[in-house]
Amino acid sequence: MGESGEAWRLVGTPRAGGILVVSDHASNRVPADIDLGIAPALLDCHVAVDIGVAGIGERLAARPGFAAFLGNVSRLVCDLNRHENEPSVIPIASDGHAVPGNALDHAGHEARIARFHRPYHAALADLLDREPPGLILSIHSFTPHLETRPDEKRPWHIGVLYNEDRRGPGVALDLLRQENGLCVGDQEPYSGQLLNETMNRHAEGRGRLYFGVEVRQDLIADAAGQEEWANRLERVARGVLAHFA
Repeated sequence: MGESGEAWRLVGTPRAGGILVVSDHASNRVPADIDLGIAPALLDCHVAVDIGVAGIGERLAARPGFAAFLGNVSRLVCDLNRHENEPSVIPIASDGHAVPGNALDHAGHEARIARFHRPYHAALADLLDREPPGLILSIHSFTPHLETRPDEKRPWHIGVLYNEDRRGPGVALDLLRQENGLCVGDQEPYSGQLLNETMNRHAEGRGRLYFGVEVRQDLIADAAGQEEWANRLERVARGVLAHFA
């Protein structure tokens, strides 16, 4: 499996100039000593994990030139794609579901950040410095509709997210739009200018080539869908990397 920590795991062998997949929300794991105070079934829902992204990341990491750095704790325990000073980094509610176990005092909040958030980002920063990739591919997934907004459908099959750096995202959008039958969103279902913490810190903040994607969860909930989208994202990622070679 490679290197790992409590908050992250590395799959495959990263290499300088290759493609590193980063998925902050790849796990629904809750450590045994943490009680979130929620129904266990909620851990299989989008509020706890980006459904399907671990399977895509693992499939890509098995291919030449790829590796995957995957979050290894539920976003309800600690949201690794939020700044550590944001209240939502340890959410007390998500899509209408209360998380009573996250009503922490200052010491408890700080301990959670020190245990998960900081080691995750320190390990990612170290990896990127040791084996600088030619491209970072950030993979998330999104629910077809929020429970709090059941009538607001999200038609996109995939969205490309970014903040200010459009180099990789621009090429990725062009390549995805060439794929037959895809509904492709540019900054959908929300803007990467609002939610892009990990890439802001480790990619844009360091001038590294990257693009982020959000894949609709019903398309990648099973092995067949994950294989299909791993193949698609491999084509697009290799195309982006080749464009800037």
